[in-house]
Amino acid sequence: MPGETDLAHLLRTMKPERQAGTYVFCTVASLEGLALTDCLGTFQEREGFTLILPQPTADRLHLPYSYVAAWITLTVHSALEAVGLTAAVAQALARGGVSCNVVAAYYHDHLFVPAHAADTALHLLQHLTEANG
Repeated sequence: MPGETDLAHLLRTMKPERQAGTYVFCTVASLEGLALTDCLGTFQEREGFTLILPQPTADRLHLPYSYVAAWITLTVHSALEAVGLTAAVAQALARGGVSCNVVAAYYHDHLFVPAHAADTALHLLQHLTEANG
């Protein structure tokens, strides 16, 4: 089933949901010796591989990180070709002083915000939903 593309509908029904735990972004030169099942996400860049990991996993693997995040899922099934959702969410969070790293997966958009700002981020996202209801 294709995802939703109507921005107004996406904003009204995005239903942000915080996932348990804290998550970190790490970088490694090679995936050798790593179990990809330990990773929430990976991305290959020219400089190396970026890993998104649960913080305890990064600690167990002795991988350095500098950013500890909360993970918020927008539970609406957004289409990859939808226009404006990321911008609207990023703008709402930015107005509230919350940085955000967005990962768009097939079914949902996932937001990584500073762990200490998770409650603020959820409040701002709820306000965005209500403002579009």
